[in-house]
This record gives sequence, C-alpha cells and structure tokens, in this order.
Amino acid sequence: MKRWQFWLGVVISAFFLWLVLRGLSLGEMWEELRGANYWWLLPGVAVYFLGVWARAWRWHYLLRPLKRIPTKTMFPIVAIGYMGNNIYPARAGELLRAYVLKRREGVAISASLATIIVERAFDGVVMLAFVFLNLPELTRLTVDSGIVGSIRSLAIWGAGIFLAAVIVFLLMAALPTQASRVLGWFTDRLVPMRFREQVRGFGDRFLDGMASLRSPADVLMVLVTSVVIWLFETGKYWFVMHAFDFEVGFFALMLMNGVVNLWTTIPSAPGYIGTFDAPGIAVLEAYGVTKAVATGYTLVLHAALWFPITLLGAYYMARESLSWGQIQAEMERERTE
Repeated sequence: MKRWQFWLGVVISAFFLWLVLRGLSLGEMWEELRGANYWWLLPGVAVYFLGVWARAWRWHYLLRPLKRIPTKTMFPIVAIGYMGNNIYPARAGELLRAYVLKRREGVAISASLATIIVERAFDGVVMLAFVFLNLPELTRLTVDSGIVGSIRSLAIWGAGIFLAAVIVFLLMAALPTQASRVLGWFTDRLVPMRFREQVRGFGDRFLDGMASLRSPADVLMVLVTSVVIWLFETGKYWFVMHAFDFEVGFFALMLMNGVVNLWTTIPSAPGYIGTFDAPGIAVLEAYGVTKAVATGYTLVLHAALWFPITLLGAYYMARESLSWGQIQAEMERERTE
C-alpha cells in the first residue's frame, strides 16, 4: 500500500473512471442492467475457461524444452496467475505463477518468467492482428475515443512495441551464444562487480526459457494457440453481448478485445479498473451503441471476466498455502545461486 507504483495505478484508474462516468446517465445504465438476461453469462464463462485451458496448454508447450509438464498440472497454476493479476498491482500474478511452478516442478523462476514474457509478446501481436483485421472499417470510424485521438491511432501506436519484442525474442532464441555475449557486455558495464555473477546466471536461465522459439514449427504452434486463446475470449464478449439490447459483429468485438487488452498494459489499480472499461466503451460508442448500454455491457463483461477466474485461482492458491514472504525469499535464493 505504501509503494508509489500502487498509488500511481490508483490515480490512473481514477482518471479512466472519470472518462467512463463523464456524460453518463446512471439511471439509464441501471435500467439496462436491470433488463439484462444474465443467463447468457453461463456460456460466456464456459468458453472463457476453455481459453484458460488453452493458455495452460500453450505454457506447457513453451516449457517443453525445460520440462514436460501435463496441461492439467499447468491449469491450476495459470488460474493462480490470473487471480494474482486481478487482485495484486503490477501484474504480480506472473511472478506468482512462476514461483508456484518452481515450487511444484522445480523449473527455475527466471526461465519460466522468460516463457511468460514470450506469451505476453505473442498475445500483443494477436491483439494487434485483431485490430488490423478491422482496418477497412476503422477508416470509417472517426469518432474520437476520448482517450488519445482516434480509435485507429489508439490501436496502431502499440504495433511497433510488440512486433519489436517478438523479433528480439526470436533472435535471442535463434542466437543464444550471441545473446549471452550481449547480455554479458551490458552486465559488465552496468552492474556492480559483486552482483555480476548472479545477474549472468539469471540471464543464462532466462535464455534457457527461450528454447521453444528455436524451431519455426514451434513458433507457428505458439502463434496459432495464441489466436485460439483470444478467439475464445472474444467468444465470451459475444455471449455477454446477447444479455443486452444491442448487436455488433464478431469482428467489432475482436476489435474491442484487442483495444481493451492493449490498454490494460497501462499501470492501473488491481483488476484493470478503468483501463479495461473506458476504451471498451469508446469502441462500442464508435459503433453507434449508446453510452448507457455500452457502459452496462462493459461493466458486466469486466465482472464476468474477473470474478470466476479470481475465485478459482484463490481456491487453488489456498491449497498451496502460499505467502508473499515465501515468494520473495525464493526470488532472493535464485538470484544468489
């Protein structure tokens, strides 16, 4: 609670919530919420959990060069990670699942973190692909997003970052010796002498986590799996849409999904409060959905994405009897090895 990153996230979330509430009729939104058919959330949650299972399978695939771990073993760990991202700041769930994997399967935290970062880079590429599939339609959407210029500009800004990250990871995986030399060069010049061996060891284990990207077939498999994951998540958007009195095309929901998840990379309060909602509402308004309907739908969608996986992850975490003190001690132990 005392860390500045936490309070920065709270301020950013408050700003985005202000964007959501600006010009909104709470009475109209309440009427939309009262009239929604919440039975549609059931198939939405079901298809979302299929996406979580696909994430567990993808992680199992990325970890194969390090250790073959069944997908059914990975699923609870992925759920714990989701829970951590939803209730702790700074996407702490990623560190949490890396720690649980180390505890249960003995995989080095630095190596599993490398695979998690690779996941995020591929997720970013797929989200941007969702956006670019809609480019012909985006040229006709001139409504300002209320955040940073047009929706088209909002989406395109992130392209270079994610594509560059994927290229860097592919080069690191294809040229591990050269990558190790580059990391060593920076270590020798930027890290104090007493920490250099520890940092080199961490970097070597991190490069080990890139091993799954050394085969073009494996890279293609990771990319295809990433597409499947995000199609499942868009399927949840589609089912929840039917609970409300509006309809847009599946491609429009793909666009909303891509834009929303790009914006949740911005630091915010736990649970992506505001950074999920404001851009999602902006996209729907650009498609002609009224603010009251767009806001009611987005808030219900956000809750449906947050509560089920958070409860499941909390259940699995309780079974592990974990504490942040244990995680910090394990990280310190790995840095000194």
